[in-house]
Order: sequence, then structure tokens, then C-alpha cells
Amino acid sequence: MMQTSENATISLTDAASVHVQRQLAQTQCSYLRLGLKESGCNGFMYMLDFLESPADDDICFEFEQDVRICVSRNDLDMVSGTEVDMITEGLNSALVFKNPNATSYCGCGESFAVNGDPASRGIDPGDLATDVGAS
Repeated sequence: MMQTSENATISLTDAASVHVQRQLAQTQCSYLRLGLKESGCNGFMYMLDFLESPADDDICFEFEQDVRICVSRNDLDMVSGTEVDMITEGLNSALVFKNPNATSYCGCGESFAVNGDPASRGIDPGDLATDVGAS
């Protein structure tokens, strides 16, 4: 299922929706924030926070079963179009993010890069980690 806000989209698979709903109930929160931070060898990694209410600059996406995902306006262009899925392999389960804006991922899958000039987002390119193994 997909929700659109200000021409941005986030989709959530049924498996991810069930997982997020359980986590929201367990934490007694109403919102999940999908955010980004500078990290890893490729530039950005996803951050998840459970919230009682969204921040003033958040864009909220509402899904079935009272699942609400908030994204800061500052991060929205980098996560728009992302599908959030829940993958289970053996005994391990994890939320995964299928982001059409990601142009590369680090070897461990923890961080990603996007096209565009980091300076246009207020980021000093010298502050971003680089892929040491790249040639």
C-alpha cells in the first residue's frame, strides 16, 4: 500500500505494516520516524525512532492498521519512493528499505549514497565517509 504527500511517496508491505504496528503498540507510540544520518562508507544510513507525535517539519504517511510513518522535510527527497519491507531469513528478521534514489550501497548494506551534490543539501562533502575499498 502507498501513501502520497506533497508528491512524495513511501510504501509499506503488509509484512512491514504488521511489524511496525506491533512495535508501535509495544512502545506505546503513535508514529514511526524514518530518518537519515550521515554515516557509513557511502554517506547515509536509515534511522528509526518511535514518537508520540510528529515534529513540526515532518511529513506523515498514514497506512492501514493505524500505522503512521513520519519523514523530516529535510530527508524527504532522499527517501521518496522507498518501499519498506520486512524480510525473514532463517531466524533473523529485519526491516529493509528499497530506495530508488540510492545509487550505491556499502558492502555490508548499512549505508547508501544518492545522486546529487551533497553541498546542495547543506552537507560538506569532506564530512562524508568514503568507500576505502573503491578503486
